[in-house]
Amino acid sequence: MDNRPVMTVAELSAFLDAEFPQINARGRHYTVAEISPGEAVLRLDPDQSHVRPGGTISGPTLFSLADLAAYAVILAHIGPVALAVTTSLNINFLRKPDVEPLAGKARILKLGKRLAVVEIAIEAASGGDVLAHATATYSIPPR
Repeated sequence: MDNRPVMTVAELSAFLDAEFPQINARGRHYTVAEISPGEAVLRLDPDQSHVRPGGTISGPTLFSLADLAAYAVILAHIGPVALAVTTSLNINFLRKPDVEPLAGKARILKLGKRLAVVEIAIEAASGGDVLAHATATYSIPPR
């Protein structure tokens, strides 16, 4: 795998803003924080719409962060292919996340012509233990 990114943070952010404005329709909650060889970090700045009873970030929000982080790392390395789609995503919730900014740290495990496999670790943006761990497989359309 050539693990050099082909998109910058600014390019990927602009692509997501143009193609998926709905992810930040209620305010800028998701941002591309960094891109490096084989990796990308997506930041979530949650608001009350992301909180479930009990004062924790909801499972669907963590799932969305994992899926978006996987999409971001793949596009950062293949270019702006809007029709790359999730074929599977498995997530394990390990610890209760506090209501604070989170980081979805995505790492490419395999990047082929038609499939990509990514591992995502979600933790507090300030660091600490992994709160959730996910693996995702994406289908990449012919280019």
